[in-house]
Amino acid sequence: MAEATGLRGFLVADGKAVSVAHAARTAVAAVISFELAKLLGFREAYWAPISTMIVMQSTLGAALPVSAQRFVGTALGALAGAVCAAYFGRNPLAFGGAIFALGLACWILHVDRAAYRYAGITLAIVMLVVRTTGVWLIAIHRFLEVSTGIAVGLALSALWPERSALPRALRRKSDCSFRSK
Repeated sequence: MAEATGLRGFLVADGKAVSVAHAARTAVAAVISFELAKLLGFREAYWAPISTMIVMQSTLGAALPVSAQRFVGTALGALAGAVCAAYFGRNPLAFGGAIFALGLACWILHVDRAAYRYAGITLAIVMLVVRTTGVWLIAIHRFLEVSTGIAVGLALSALWPERSALPRALRRKSDCSFRSK
């Protein structure tokens, strides 16, 4: 197949098109995640389905590593955000220093750039968004909201895998077409 060029090459799916089943899996997982986060009393329950939708974009095998990176990054960012916000408020120099420190922490821990990206995003949300509650509560809620979303996404990916992710023998057995003998 010839390589797509221009803007069309960036927009047209090449073997990774959304299917009806994928859309249904993602919608069900997002709703479950949102309702669970609300049931658990999270103030910003919308973070759970956002995390779930990120997880649901991959097969279970591909989702596990990115979920681990998101989990580690969120934990680091929530901790750093709470500490920095408690001591420095919304100071831009402290924010920049914290972003750099998170990069060093990720380097020392040998985690990949995805963890650093999630750490930075979480740091910014915890440290820079103005709220009326304490920063430690914000950080804990952010971590729990994201963790809930990751857990729901992974669970639904395991319970309702994409057909292409199933082993070949199971794909034949799960074929819904009726054949006459």
